[in-house]
Amino acid sequence: MSSSSSLIQGISISVSDDEEASGKVRVRVRRKRNHRPVSARRRFLRHAARWGAPLLLAALAFSLFIYEYYSLSPFYESSSSPPRPAGAAGNLSRVDRPTRAADGARKSCLKILDPEMLQNLELPETPEQSPPVKKIVYRSSLPHLEDNISSNMTSSRFNSFTGYQTLTEREESFKPKEITTVHCGFYSENGGFRVSDADEDYMRSCSVVVATCAFGGGDDLHQPIGMTEVSLKKVCYVAFWDEVTRSAQQEEGNKIGEDLMIGLWRIILVRDLPFIDQRLNGKIPKLISHRLFPTARYSIWVDSKSQFRRDPLGVIEALLWRSNSSLALSEHGARSSLYDEGNAIVKKHKATPEEVKIQLDQYRKDGIPDDKRFNGKKALAEASVIVRDHTPLTNLFMCLWFNEVVRFTSRDQLSFPYVLRRLRLPGVHLFPVCARKDLVNSFGHRRKVKPLAKDRR
Repeated sequence: MSSSSSLIQGISISVSDDEEASGKVRVRVRRKRNHRPVSARRRFLRHAARWGAPLLLAALAFSLFIYEYYSLSPFYESSSSPPRPAGAAGNLSRVDRPTRAADGARKSCLKILDPEMLQNLELPETPEQSPPVKKIVYRSSLPHLEDNISSNMTSSRFNSFTGYQTLTEREESFKPKEITTVHCGFYSENGGFRVSDADEDYMRSCSVVVATCAFGGGDDLHQPIGMTEVSLKKVCYVAFWDEVTRSAQQEEGNKIGEDLMIGLWRIILVRDLPFIDQRLNGKIPKLISHRLFPTARYSIWVDSKSQFRRDPLGVIEALLWRSNSSLALSEHGARSSLYDEGNAIVKKHKATPEEVKIQLDQYRKDGIPDDKRFNGKKALAEASVIVRDHTPLTNLFMCLWFNEVVRFTSRDQLSFPYVLRRLRLPGVHLFPVCARKDLVNSFGHRRKVKPLAKDRR
């Protein structure tokens, strides 16, 4: 059957031959779609669903970046920072470095007494010494030992400043007695590390010391901040320099005054440094400060790359007295095991693989485990800040630590856990890393130190 169709203004009309004959026409109407206009609200919701999640993530990432920037920047100034004392003018470092609690509130990681209480803080009475150590006897010059130095000793870094400690003497030193004899530097009058009579008299007058050093050019001298007037009267700030550092600092405009001071620091010039390695020379005021300050009761060591920014008496109260401790230093921020630290030292070229292997092999032989915790704390410390008393047992600990640094590598964080496990010194406070960041502003090392031309010993 043939059919024909036509489309007239949207109306489809189908006509068949039979229908034409009968005169009937079938009409089918095709309705047009009714396109409703989209409301503005629906358009907004559609765009929000498409772009909302990416924009939210970007905002969170930007907020996190801003938070981390101000948390890590040492130059961010808090509006609540107390005024700086005289002598700190021109220093752009802030005093308060608040941290954030879990609820987002800002608070300091290190709890220091308020200024009013610090003004009335007094040193406690010297307690009577109790066993196991009541007195330390330091080995004096013994010429017959130098006449019988073994070939192994000749190749070591022991010299007439340190004395020539044998392995047998080393082992005996870890068995403390009421009266203990130990090597602890200044072994011979010809050993070096000489200071003037005036400087020696000044050091004997100090009861509380904040000390730093820069040998071989080293770092700039950062003026301490954040102390009270009472601490300024009771605390000695001492910086040990050599002639190379004095010349380098003088070129920078830091000239020692007629009173032997630069700002708050008393500059003590050292002659005849005993080691070629300037890092070892720096261990003398760092680890055996009780040999330099024989009448001091407390000392705080600060690496030359850092600026001390807290009240010294407040720090001693917070880290020693409050926790009944005798030695306080920071936990290591990156590692917990001394063996992991040894591997890191080699990778960073801080010591040769042979040096580190000799040291770690001896520690394994002595039964030191590869544990990451000791007495509930990290087994590894970071020693850029050391707060300590000067009791006989603590002095013995520091002497043994110094001897390990001389015998093996100069990386003191590698030998600290060994001495701690062997001597089992009570009252060691390993405070968290955030407390160390509250104590100092770190600027990093500015210039490479110059080694001595030859070993003077």
